[in-house]
Amino acid sequence: MVKPRTWFGGLFYRNGNKRFDNYDKITEYMLTPLQERRLQRLKQRLNVPFEETRPDHQDALKALWDASFPEINLTGLVSEQWKDMGWQGANPSTDFRGCGFISLENLLFFARTYPASFQRILFKQEGIRAAWEYPFAVAGINITFMLIQMLDLYSEKPRNLRGVNFIRILSDETAFDVLYCIAFQMMDAQWLAMRASYLQFKDVLQATRIQLERELGLEDVHRIHDLPAYNLLYK
Repeated sequence: MVKPRTWFGGLFYRNGNKRFDNYDKITEYMLTPLQERRLQRLKQRLNVPFEETRPDHQDALKALWDASFPEINLTGLVSEQWKDMGWQGANPSTDFRGCGFISLENLLFFARTYPASFQRILFKQEGIRAAWEYPFAVAGINITFMLIQMLDLYSEKPRNLRGVNFIRILSDETAFDVLYCIAFQMMDAQWLAMRASYLQFKDVLQATRIQLERELGLEDVHRIHDLPAYNLLYK
């Protein structure tokens, strides 16, 4: 089982203990059978560790490379090439230990579903970039973990308002993956707006989380595509 952390990989994200819960609203909320099924399926995904010896996990990692660098052949699952995508070393499997296979699934979903947005961020094509940029792939893993923590997905049922609001949009089975893509695009926009550099990534991710919480709390958000920041994926 993948264990939750408050700090990942010697890098990036640390969350405070502030709470913004509205327990009256939470206790009144009932999950529909469809939402219950989707939530349980998502929880199952959280408990799948990345295993570098599993053929399907190896295939997913190769697919991520092919989607990222379609014109460059990968020399091996352990290769210095992976650093070009922003992994910490030559073996990306070591970076998945903090968040499991779902973090690779998120990256691959982003690359396949919103390729233009994915490529813009991967190659830092927008804005005036910092001399010391954040590493793309490891940032992606931190975003997955931030969402899991923000939505309280390790609990049996959501115990905070963000988690309950997310349940409302779980009629779409890809809601978590799309939310990940939105969060990544939002984070990069925050990075540029704050003129941040590597050591400020924690602050940028926290600002992204606050903005996501606000959007999830909007009353007219009933599906993932209703989030205002969804449009960032198509700019």
